[in-house]
Amino acid sequence: MMRLRSLLFAPGDSPRKIDKALASEADTVILDLEDAVAPAAKEEARAQVAARLPGLSRPGVIVRINPEETQWHVADLAAVVPGRPAAVLLPKCDGPETLLRLDQRLGTAEAAFGLAPRVIGVIALVTETAAAVHALGRFGPGLPRLLALSFGAEDLSADLGIRPRLAGGGFPQPIGMARGLTLIAAAAAGVPAIDTPFPDPRDPAGFAAEAAAAAEDGFCGKFLIHPDQIAPAHAAFTPSPDRLRWARAVAELFAANPEAGVLTLDGQMIDRPHHRLALRILAAAG
Repeated sequence: MMRLRSLLFAPGDSPRKIDKALASEADTVILDLEDAVAPAAKEEARAQVAARLPGLSRPGVIVRINPEETQWHVADLAAVVPGRPAAVLLPKCDGPETLLRLDQRLGTAEAAFGLAPRVIGVIALVTETAAAVHALGRFGPGLPRLLALSFGAEDLSADLGIRPRLAGGGFPQPIGMARGLTLIAAAAAGVPAIDTPFPDPRDPAGFAAEAAAAAEDGFCGKFLIHPDQIAPAHAAFTPSPDRLRWARAVAELFAANPEAGVLTLDGQMIDRPHHRLALRILAAAG
């Protein structure tokens, strides 16, 4: 299963930045055809990414395509599917219906290029507009291809006409609410949640604080805009040795007592919710 602690963006029209990202220790690299590429460069970026994908041996390569309502969306899919990226990142996703339409388009393209059904996953950006936030309650289990839901503060703040972050750190109330709803929607869908990028690579302390808070809140990882953010992201989103020891002990205890509802570990009561938490911790550790 693909790890999602660090997801590093690289503009699709910048071979130098793509090379640097692919050579990095990031869990995943996102070749970007959307926000990082000007409209006049969209076709060239698409051609460059499509040419690079088939020769890549690096696991965990994702392509951010353009939104469904744009003129570039269908052409992006047709170009990148033959290169079999691990997933596509769908921006401006305003509900599960959008994911179902993308699943159909990807299925048609996979069949046309001789790929196995649903070999390409989907990560959805679900909070970039107020309408998308309003739709978060409609996400649930069983959505095809879905690997994760992700939170984006910058686009949402523009839609609301407010700053994305407070001067002392943290988020304005509407942005923070959308962030929390993303976590709840991801849990309802049975997938992890990814946190928004931190905008200033020259502020490592700010990044570390925001990543630590995101991990504490339940995010599995964070979008990155610079390779210097990789190591602190891994530090934030990798469970500590003590946490891992607890999770392994809980998992082993329930494996040895599969019919039990409540057990005791080191004098403390543990039940099925603890078991689910332990499994999530072990999954986060890879």
